[in-house]
Amino acid sequence: MPATIDYYMTSVSPFTYLGHQTFRAIAHKHGAAVNVKPVNLGPVFDNSGALPLAQRPPVRQRYRRIELQRVGDYRGLPIHVKPKFWPVDPALADHTIVALVEAGHDPLSYMERVLASVWANEEDIADPATLAVHLEAEGFDADAILEAAGKPKTAAIRDRNSQDAIAADAVGVPCWILDGEPFWGQDRLEYLDQALASGRKAFSA
Repeated sequence: MPATIDYYMTSVSPFTYLGHQTFRAIAHKHGAAVNVKPVNLGPVFDNSGALPLAQRPPVRQRYRRIELQRVGDYRGLPIHVKPKFWPVDPALADHTIVALVEAGHDPLSYMERVLASVWANEEDIADPATLAVHLEAEGFDADAILEAAGKPKTAAIRDRNSQDAIAADAVGVPCWILDGEPFWGQDRLEYLDQALASGRKAFSA
């Protein structure tokens, strides 16, 4: 029976960008079903004790910039550690992903475009016009998806996803949940791959 993986993410996360292609390849290799669940990162961080970037000590901020370059080099992905449109509100982009999921579409290719939009191409994902280009490139009806993204029920789903992430012990994003076991961070993808390959019992606390 194919595995099912819950994928917690937000469109503004650089580490989600750096892990997304690798995760897609792993999920495809194992025939896993993927439940994409965009979140509001604030409540997830509040629950796990993580700090927003601006509130972290300078040494941690500097190390993050080195890590982004290192992982980008390792994964073969271009990255701007200080992109032009960042910080940026990811809500609209996240809501378009929710809208795609709710409409029964696979959002993974679109997500790849949106994540690269911030971190590789320095585009403004808070601008509906930017998102419309990427929606249309994937064959979606941009007007319909953007309209759905603006509805209160779509925001409510993202809020519910955030609570689901907290309940699943997601420390931050990206986080993948397999059989109740959290895999937090793109640097845990090889462990996720191994767990899927072996079919081992999930570890728990």
